[in-house]
Amino acid sequence: MAEIIPLPTAPAPIAPRAPREPEPLWRDALGEQLRRLRHDRGERLADTAERAGLSPQYLSEIERGLKEPSSEMIAAVAGALEVTLIELTAAVVDDLRSNAPARTAVGVRAAYTLAA
Repeated sequence: MAEIIPLPTAPAPIAPRAPREPEPLWRDALGEQLRRLRHDRGERLADTAERAGLSPQYLSEIERGLKEPSSEMIAAVAGALEVTLIELTAAVVDDLRSNAPARTAVGVRAAYTLAA
């Protein structure tokens, strides 16, 4: 006689995933880097904004991570701070990488792709 094996009546519970800390946003890291570069040059917000062709209020919002600037605006501010987009992007990526959890491994190519 064959043995009868009962089928489970309820699916096995799924273990909840551990919550992850949110990753910093690109605009926050960009703003911090722009502010750092401006302070390193000893410049006022108004000085950099004037050379970049935007208002001091808008530059302040970029630096505080409140605005998502267009690539043209980023290029204008980078130019006003006398850095290239590559130098600025690399600095932002370095900041993001240094603050990333240890389990995150992003290659340089992937980081530049994400930044673009």
